[in-house]
Amino acid sequence: DKKNSRVARGRGLEQVPWTTYFERELFLESDTTPGVIHHAYLSSPVEKGPLFVMHHGGGSFGLSFAVVGSEIRKRLPSAGILSIDCRNHGSTVLPDGAPVDLRLELLSSELFSTIQLTKAQMKWTSLPSIILVGHSLGGAVVTELAKAGKLGNSLLGYAVLDIVEGSAIDALQSMQTYLSTRPGGFATVEAAIEWHVRTRTIRNSTSARVSAPALVTRDETIDTARPWRWRTDLGATQPFWEDWFVGLSKKFLGARGGKMLLLAGTDRLDTELTIGQMQGR
Repeated sequence: DKKNSRVARGRGLEQVPWTTYFERELFLESDTTPGVIHHAYLSSPVEKGPLFVMHHGGGSFGLSFAVVGSEIRKRLPSAGILSIDCRNHGSTVLPDGAPVDLRLELLSSELFSTIQLTKAQMKWTSLPSIILVGHSLGGAVVTELAKAGKLGNSLLGYAVLDIVEGSAIDALQSMQTYLSTRPGGFATVEAAIEWHVRTRTIRNSTSARVSAPALVTRDETIDTARPWRWRTDLGATQPFWEDWFVGLSKKFLGARGGKMLLLAGTDRLDTELTIGQMQGR
């Protein structure tokens, strides 16, 4: 693979700033939980354009949608993109000593809160039409919010990427093995970018250059040779994994609004979704 060998030789590993893809970043003080400051990236919709609200997967953060957001705007220039960092991820701030709490109901309510706080900060008179988009864990979160009906008529639909209840729960068995094979840290930010591309953890090298740098943070107390450590401790999220995915297929089919499921192949569908697809749901 010529592209990967080029990356391996250290070329094309420069960081790409988030400003290439978004017009602003938002720091939004929680109106319900003192000390929580939600962080998100925003490109505003134009006139009556829809707002795509993006929720990343476990261990990732808002900039994982930078490149796909720009592709959406190329095809629909009036569209806005709001891409959030959920708690314990990215630049969202929690009070010192706050325990890891990634219950699905909490993540869903905080996504709704972030949308409302964005509306207030941007002084929008009403919510634009919203399309929720979630990858992996994010797919479970946006489905939960769609099912709750809190967005009312503002919700046009929701899209779930690369996650199905049945296969997700099966895959949880191998997650610890995956985490144990991941490097604990990197010597440089460029090394973190290179690892993501070489292992095809992020297959698009441009996306890796914009999103991988913020997945790590400098901490020389553990290993001075590899001071760039993972920002999110994925192992600490294990108690919540099953909660994210149990019942997902039923909720996905049952929530109001247009729905899209994007998978590598129809063989990934579980029984409930296969029936739903045959029924045109």
